[in-house]
Amino acid sequence: MSMFSSPARGRARRAALLLVLAALPVGAALAAAPSAVLPDTLDQRIQACIACHAAKERSDAFFPRISGKPAGYLYNQLLNFRDGRRRYPLMTYMVEHMPDAYLHEIAEYFSQQHPPAPPAQPSAASAAVLERGRSLVTLGDPAKKIPACIACHGEKLTGVAPAVPGLLGLPRDYINAQFGAWKSHARRAQTPDCMGEVAGRLSDADIGAVSGWLGTQVAPPDARPATSHTLPLPLKCGGVPQ
Repeated sequence: MSMFSSPARGRARRAALLLVLAALPVGAALAAAPSAVLPDTLDQRIQACIACHAAKERSDAFFPRISGKPAGYLYNQLLNFRDGRRRYPLMTYMVEHMPDAYLHEIAEYFSQQHPPAPPAQPSAASAAVLERGRSLVTLGDPAKKIPACIACHGEKLTGVAPAVPGLLGLPRDYINAQFGAWKSHARRAQTPDCMGEVAGRLSDADIGAVSGWLGTQVAPPDARPATSHTLPLPLKCGGVPQ
């Protein structure tokens, strides 16, 4: 037996017919309208990027500062989003169908942008916490096998070409969130994942100290990534050429 009685079935048919008829003018109009053809240019491709990573790079917990970072690092992150090692639906949606050549082009563009550095973030952390952060960033903690941040990210923390990012100008909340993502394996990199190893050795208190101290630092006006590491990297990193 049908789930509808005859009168009900008749009403359903009439409603369906009305929907079809109502859609016809719209469908005809859409068919007649010429499809927009977007220009195949770099300027068009970066519009989606600067909608969030604004041209003046305000930077916040969700949309970090990307201008001025080494092209190799930016390219690796685009690959990580495209290939599922990093998870953020909006980024994945934008890059999942982009060829490598487009990703290289976008990475090169942003690596050559150098807007003014953002101001320091005020911190309510105690002097002891900030000192612990400074110590971890500049010296590391040999007892915990934690290398100093400057060993990889450069003595001035402005990154090292071609693939290590700078840390200055990143919001405290963003740094905390990324460490949390590494610890939970929601964020990964090409193996060996050196940042995943480091994050696993840091306590929550250490992460807070590092992000708190980094937030109080300001990059110099002429900050640029270093051209090479002065010493061998303390850990092997899959995204960094050896």
